Amino acid sequence: MADYPDLLVGLQSPDDAAVWRLDEARALVVTTDFFTPVVDDPFDYGQVAAANALSDVYAMGGVPLLALNVAAMPPELPVEVVAEIIRGGAVKVREAGAVIAGGHTIQDKEPKYGLVVVGMVDPARMMTKEGLQAGHVLVLSKPLGMGVTTTALKRGLAVQEDVDQAVDWMTRLNAAAAQLAPKFGSRACTDVTGFGLLGHGAEMAQASSVGMELSLPAIPFLEGAPRYARQGTFPGGSADNRLFFGSAVEFDPAIDEFARMLLFDAQTSGGLLFAVEPAGLEPLMEEAAGSGVSLWPIGRAVEGEGIRVRGAALDLPAATTKERVWFHPAF
Repeated sequence: MADYPDLLVGLQSPDDAAVWRLDEARALVVTTDFFTPVVDDPFDYGQVAAANALSDVYAMGGVPLLALNVAAMPPELPVEVVAEIIRGGAVKVREAGAVIAGGHTIQDKEPKYGLVVVGMVDPARMMTKEGLQAGHVLVLSKPLGMGVTTTALKRGLAVQEDVDQAVDWMTRLNAAAAQLAPKFGSRACTDVTGFGLLGHGAEMAQASSVGMELSLPAIPFLEGAPRYARQGTFPGGSADNRLFFGSAVEFDPAIDEFARMLLFDAQTSGGLLFAVEPAGLEPLMEEAAGSGVSLWPIGRAVEGEGIRVRGAALDLPAATTKERVWFHPAF
């Protein structure tokens, strides 16, 4: 970093995108993400992949400007299917106020699609994983459970209503939450994707040299998530998350096994996890409610290290959403 003073965020930190300063008021945010299909419909797959890639820019507090398609497709895949995947991505990029400016494709045995995204952020309002301070309240912008639900779909066990709910959330942009968070003073944020809530939370806590205290009854889940969790339809990445990050997490003894795994569940196009000072929480939640933005306060940053997951409810304000979600019962 000393050799490149304008590289504000790079390989030295586990953040969601690279950031390059152009001047005092502008910095470029650059990221890329792509993956194999998580849903059956090609248009939905394109939307989910694009929303997931755009989320990295939102997690830094940025605004997307342009994107490049990145695609690997089997040669025998019908061109109509490929076109629907690309169309889904283009629709989502347009919704974000950005533009598809090109891309690159290769042949591969299994479809893969995503984006390179370039955005812009004011360095003074940029959010990173290192900005968390003890006392900050942790806020989540999407429910958990995408991993178990999409894996249940792959195994032929998913109820269509549950799949529809997962697709609805995965295709939503994190734009509104990304605009509200820095407006109310947040400088700490990540998006919850492959490492799950506890994995990405552990990265934030470690990068900021603080601990976290989370309230299980405050954390939202997709409605079908508990059923699929009990059936064991977790993606392989969820078990990997627990193996890698488990030593940093302490659970209240009464929290059951399936709930623990749901907090490690690998997400696709999940929500933002960001932090605000206690004084900024009430006005944040009021504006979110007035704007129809779903937000859930789920815990606090505390002195120390690691993550403590409590089964009891913490003293936190109510969520701003009326969406159908499931909450683990308190004990």
